[in-house]
Amino acid sequence: MSTIYEDIGLRRVINSSGHMTALGVSAISEEVGRAMAEAGQQFVVIDELIDRVGELISPHTGAEDTCVTNSASGGIMIACAACIAGDDIGLIERMPDSTGLRNEIILQKGHAVNYGVPIEQMMRLGGAVPVEAGSVNQTFAGHIISAINEKTAALLYCKSHHVQQENTISLEEMIEIAHSHELPIIVDAAAEEDLRKYVAMGADMVIYSGAKAVEGPTSGFITGKKEYIKKCKMQYKGVGRAAKIGKDCMMGIVKAVELYDLRDEEKEGQRQMEIVNSIIEGLKDEEAIRLSVKADDAGRKIYRVKVDVVPGKCRYTAKEIVAQLESGNPSIRTRNHFIDQGTILFDPRTMLPGDAELVIQRLKEIVG
Repeated sequence: MSTIYEDIGLRRVINSSGHMTALGVSAISEEVGRAMAEAGQQFVVIDELIDRVGELISPHTGAEDTCVTNSASGGIMIACAACIAGDDIGLIERMPDSTGLRNEIILQKGHAVNYGVPIEQMMRLGGAVPVEAGSVNQTFAGHIISAINEKTAALLYCKSHHVQQENTISLEEMIEIAHSHELPIIVDAAAEEDLRKYVAMGADMVIYSGAKAVEGPTSGFITGKKEYIKKCKMQYKGVGRAAKIGKDCMMGIVKAVELYDLRDEEKEGQRQMEIVNSIIEGLKDEEAIRLSVKADDAGRKIYRVKVDVVPGKCRYTAKEIVAQLESGNPSIRTRNHFIDQGTILFDPRTMLPGDAELVIQRLKEIVG
């Protein structure tokens, strides 16, 4: 049976890369799909829906309120604008022109990541002037404190697998610095799995993707303290208009968050390990590659298949193997953060039934 994308002439994709925007992030559940379809067939007052959706999501994050948006990127823009323009409609309609305002937002230099776009660009869309403190591989509290001045509007902390540097400031320290200087702190936790942790730590605004760990539709949300979330919602009268989220996606993310809070983590972990072990078992006799289980570098409860190319025994480099996997039909997409070291990773979270068998078959054809 063909997929809806094959019906329009595109290749089928096996996503063993993870929750990646470039691959459509996640596959939504039937329950989420039904909620979206029903919502899309009715009318509602959008401002009332935004407020109600925030009320429904917040118990799952432990926050006072939540503002939904079209993506985590949109959430960064809106949160920054909220810290600069607040609830002043004149300033809201000026953004991203924040000339003459308190508009500097400080982040560690090692947190100035590119996750498909530079995080600083999303900050600038909200009127922020990003201020990088410290060095990529070393930032101390003093670097942050010395960067704070009368122009500082907030601090921003990026919690991500992209940020693996040592000798940087912990989120606990950043929260303490922010609050001791009477500044809000924004946490970009787009792909993080724990929806409660950073709110409980005292962060003022925490940004999540609704489509990554939660596996909802294209969406995002900012969850945190009511005084800041109210200002976030006000930005829909300004730059937030470009990050608006439809009624169908709002109801989809509500359902996705509800299901996420109810999921059996042990059962989900077992499902993922079954996929991991099946791939390792299916390829154990291939001498050109060495397989093992790789824990997530960012400390999340994620375990992947690590495939190392064995020099002298494999006729292809890791890059050449990936190129062949991607060029086929179905196109098999992998996690390639360590490809220059000869390592390919397969993420089980986004693999659908039958995908593991096709991965094994294709790898045997390439390296066998």
